[in-house]
Amino acid sequence: MGDDWQAVWDRLWNPQRMAYIKGHDKPAHDDAGDECPFCAAPGRDDAAGLVVARGELVYVLMNLYPYNAGHVMVCPYRHVADYTEVTAGEAAEIASFTQRAMTTLREVSAAQGFNIGMNQGRAGGAGIVGHLHQHVVPRWGGDTNFLSVVGGAKSMPQLLAESRALLAEAWG
Repeated sequence: MGDDWQAVWDRLWNPQRMAYIKGHDKPAHDDAGDECPFCAAPGRDDAAGLVVARGELVYVLMNLYPYNAGHVMVCPYRHVADYTEVTAGEAAEIASFTQRAMTTLREVSAAQGFNIGMNQGRAGGAGIVGHLHQHVVPRWGGDTNFLSVVGGAKSMPQLLAESRALLAEAWG
């Protein structure tokens, strides 16, 4: 293999990230409908939509391009862009499901900490601007290592479908 084989080890490849960078599955506009992945997901069966749990006003799904293993999002069913526009019931269920997501992630993966937040508007970093979603990202001591810092890649120890099944089962 010689020098060609060494060249393979000089780079850390993370090709699935290109789909996110190119905007795969991101709606071309901010309107509701088939183009909005957060409007479409609850219409699919749970496994196909990566849905972990369903409530009356919100649901939880796996992030298709996770920052860390177990990264979920809490979304209202209603297509609403801004947190100031959610109803009191939606806000309460978003909070409740965020707490439940944390509890469930601690149970199934021994998460030691969390990043929780919403990116509001294009300038705020929202990938899907038209449909509000709360990120719940589990963290562990040492989960930022040379691979993510130097290589810009994340080592994901489990497939999304497997993570979804574990979380859905533990959610109850």
